[in-house]
Amino acid sequence: MKFSFHFSSFALMVFLISCSQVSSQEHSISTGDSVGKGFHIALDDFPSNMVINHIEGWGGMTVAVNEMPAGSDLGPLLAGLKNNSCQVPHWGYIIKGVLRMKYDNGREDLLKAGELFYMPPGHVGVVEEDLKLMDFSPQEGMKEVIAHIEKKIAESQK
Repeated sequence: MKFSFHFSSFALMVFLISCSQVSSQEHSISTGDSVGKGFHIALDDFPSNMVINHIEGWGGMTVAVNEMPAGSDLGPLLAGLKNNSCQVPHWGYIIKGVLRMKYDNGREDLLKAGELFYMPPGHVGVVEEDLKLMDFSPQEGMKEVIAHIEKKIAESQK
C-alpha cells in the first residue's frame, strides 16, 4: 500500500500540526542555534547550515527541511545502521522532485512532488530528480541517525 496523497494547503497545515504533536505552550526550539520561541518558522528561515537541516523540540518530534540533487544515494550514509537503512519513521511532504524509497522488505515507492508520505522504519532513499522535502520524525531516533550520518561524512572527508 502506498501512503502518498495529493492535498490542499489546508490539508498540509492540519497534517503538520497533527504529526508534530504541538501543544499550545511556547518554548525554545533547538537548532544548534536557537531560532526563537514558538512552533512556527517560514521555510525561507529554516536552518540550512547543518548536514541534516532540522529543528528539535516539536512535541517530541524533529522537523527537517532538506534539499538534495538528483543522483544522491543515502545508502552509503546509512551503512552500519541496522540493515544498512534508516530505522526511524518519517511523515512528510515532497515539496519538489522525486525520491525512490527502498524498504527492508523489498518494496519500493516513488515519492513525487505534491505528495504526503509515511516512511516506516527500514528504508533507504535515492534522489531521482532534484529534491526538496519536509519531514517529521521522533526526536530521539533522529538524534542517533543524524549523529551516524555526521560521523560518516566526517570519515569520508579524512
